[in-house]
Amino acid sequence: MTEASFTWDVPADFNFARDVVDRLAIEDRRGLLFVDTAGNRRDWSFPAIAAATKQWAAVLRDAGVRKGDRVVVVLPKIPDWLFCMIALLRIGAVAVPSAEQLRAKDLLYRANHSEAVAVVAHATNADEVDAMRADAATVRTYLLVGGERDGWTGVDPLVARAAPWDGAPTRADDMAFIVYTSGTTKDPKGVVHAVAWTAANRMQASRWFDVKPDDLVWCTAGTGWAKSLWNVLLGPWSCGAPIVLHEGGFNAEERMDLIRDLGVTVLCQAPTEYRLEAKLAHLGERWRLPKLRHCVSAGEPLNPEVIEIWRSAFGITILDGYGQTENSLIVANLPGTAVRPGSMGKPTPGHEVAILDEHGNACEPGDVGDIALRANVPSLYRGYYKNDDETQASRRGDWHITGDRAQTDDDGYFWFVGRADDVISSGAYRIGPFEVESALLEHPAVLESAVVGSPDPDRGNIVKAFVVLRPGYDANDALVRELQEHCKRVTAPYKYPRAIEFVAELPKTRSGKIRRVELRQAELRKKGATAASGFV
Repeated sequence: MTEASFTWDVPADFNFARDVVDRLAIEDRRGLLFVDTAGNRRDWSFPAIAAATKQWAAVLRDAGVRKGDRVVVVLPKIPDWLFCMIALLRIGAVAVPSAEQLRAKDLLYRANHSEAVAVVAHATNADEVDAMRADAATVRTYLLVGGERDGWTGVDPLVARAAPWDGAPTRADDMAFIVYTSGTTKDPKGVVHAVAWTAANRMQASRWFDVKPDDLVWCTAGTGWAKSLWNVLLGPWSCGAPIVLHEGGFNAEERMDLIRDLGVTVLCQAPTEYRLEAKLAHLGERWRLPKLRHCVSAGEPLNPEVIEIWRSAFGITILDGYGQTENSLIVANLPGTAVRPGSMGKPTPGHEVAILDEHGNACEPGDVGDIALRANVPSLYRGYYKNDDETQASRRGDWHITGDRAQTDDDGYFWFVGRADDVISSGAYRIGPFEVESALLEHPAVLESAVVGSPDPDRGNIVKAFVVLRPGYDANDALVRELQEHCKRVTAPYKYPRAIEFVAELPKTRSGKIRRVELRQAELRKKGATAASGFV
């Protein structure tokens, strides 16, 4: 099928568990290769995966979770995360995926805003959930994976003896997920995706990932992020391929060893991971990867130098892709097309994407405007949960405005320019400055703060804070470390400012709003860099 002839095929009655997972279970072949933190491996067949999700569905049903109920899921990269998420789809409940690094304040906001009835967490992050549960007004049930704890219902023994349950029918327009964005100048927004979105993700897996049933696919994204839903939970299984799930964190040498030893054929990594791997000595000598055939990157633009190093070492061109929490992969370099290093590529099948000016008119090639998606596709979100004003603000006529800016060339390639807002892309994470600024302001030494991205060769950006101190506090290295540790405790550890600069005052508008743009531009001038992308 050509891009021009592509049409969306989303049945009115669809359930990912029933129509994808259960159909795969007809064949007794591998669906999941799990590697734990100690390096131990376990294969799960598609029949075993389907059975586990049905047992999880029965446990959730017996705990009072019904169709349409919201459930906050805070689990690490373990098989139970997959089983729980598929079980919620099977029931028709609404998953609220939450990164395991989130702190009590983050979790409380998600639980209360979504009106969640249950929280599913792991023993390793139960402390943070316990710290917020007294204020979680709607949560009735706390389900624990990986242990026993007072006030919690242990899931493991219940799943082991549960009679499998097929779940409830769902329709394409039923709600499936609420995925929270990073807050910039206000609280995070809840992005609502319908069941149709779970079917639409097959496009990017088949066309960008180029996934075949005999592939072994590894997307390294952590749980709690939209990318993990696209490329771990939904995409590869939609194409019938088994996936890798690695519980451990990132180490460049260990990652390369695993790619080689596991026999990964299709790989999706964050640009930061590719960058750090590209720095390894003897990349193409120690790590020969005869089975690896296809690589993609998402999160931010990947440096042309890294693409060339990878191509020289393995003969594979890494294909960049662009998408957001609100949609999926809407612009990309696709297999079989000419890649222009540094370009986002072209619109993916089924998506009409344009660069628009403030009046909604298409920009000429070379002119910078807003990246916009024609808002009539199943891959686009249904709106922001309980926030009609923000939903309407993202529309310009029939178009969804992404909040990112770009330009096209004469051949229709898209080139990213910068974000229209202040979200920081750092490694695999998108970090809202408001969250970090709020954490800093909770420290008694801080009078004012402003947070921006500062260019970094490995991470794309690091989080940098500009801090105005209260009288009586001295600017020194010890206070820098104290503020950093404070942020790690108050918000998720990956959000802490890796650089802090003490200043006498912050640049502001006449109305008193902080002008982060001036601080960002100053950082760019100091480092002689160009702006990093807001890719998801």
